[in-house]
Amino acid sequence: MLPWDAELAGRLDRHTVSSRLLRDNPLGDPYERPLWVYVPPGYDDSPDLRYPSVYVLQGYTGHLSMWANRQPFRRPFVETADAAFAGGTPGCVVVYVDAWTAYGGSQFVDSPGTGRYHSYLCEEIVPWVDERYRTLRGPNSRAVSGKSSGGFGAMITPMLRPDLFGALATHAGDNLYEFSYAEEFAKSVRALRAYDHDIMRWWADFRSRTAFTGQDDGTLVMMLGLAACYSAREDGTPELPFDPVTGVLRPEQWQRWLDWDPVRMVARYADAVRSLRAVWIDAGTRDEWYLDVGAEAFRAEIAKAGLPDERVYFELFDAGHGGIDYRYPLALDWLARRLER
Repeated sequence: MLPWDAELAGRLDRHTVSSRLLRDNPLGDPYERPLWVYVPPGYDDSPDLRYPSVYVLQGYTGHLSMWANRQPFRRPFVETADAAFAGGTPGCVVVYVDAWTAYGGSQFVDSPGTGRYHSYLCEEIVPWVDERYRTLRGPNSRAVSGKSSGGFGAMITPMLRPDLFGALATHAGDNLYEFSYAEEFAKSVRALRAYDHDIMRWWADFRSRTAFTGQDDGTLVMMLGLAACYSAREDGTPELPFDPVTGVLRPEQWQRWLDWDPVRMVARYADAVRSLRAVWIDAGTRDEWYLDVGAEAFRAEIAKAGLPDERVYFELFDAGHGGIDYRYPLALDWLARRLER
């Protein structure tokens, strides 16, 4: 396997989209965002043919350019997806969405702490793509896929917008928060002792030096970012779901986090869940955030909601949280064969 860019059988278009909804966002992040749109082999040869679409969401601290990162002995997803289409996967338009924020991510939700990123995806990006590419525009022809925080976004988006998305793939997506998130609270309390228990003092220090040179930077950037997404005040100030001195849960803020837990959301959006055309769920059995346990719980909840088993692919496999990008083209192929054409 050669360690250089490979020629694609399809085509990857790189765009910049100017967002009305992200203007004046609370973090002052750019409202002009990169957007990548991939079209499969044969797209340019059949001008009357329309295609299903799959929207791809990045994980926390991920950004759009990382989809092209090349690791030793592996190809990036842009190339493995292209290889799948060249090898017989039914053609789809694949849309790589940017939702980066200064805190490292947006969870693809609307929040006073970060901005209107869910609306940006649904109300701006989807119409932008549909207007410029030959896509099939019904929800049964549109899927969303992602890993980790992107998997979370993939789980919640069809529940919130069943009029747009009728299928999903989640790889180790964030859920079952009492296991995936709560264990990080005590670690954060310990880390914040060096900053007078003030996460914004840590944030000022973090921004003044090379990122991730502190032992606890990974934990605290996640805590700050998630608090900005899930439990920010109306003025945008992030509020932690635990006391930063004692670690005791703050019930109101913690409940706001739990309200975003996909496992708990299923019952509230059962009608939307039952309407899903295809759901892929997977995770590694050694996931550091126990997202394999969360995957089991999410699978059980969608079954309880009444989604037929034949519409679901579920698998746990031997892996941790990282290094599972080889799963992405498998899910892409599975979705492509089930989307309406």
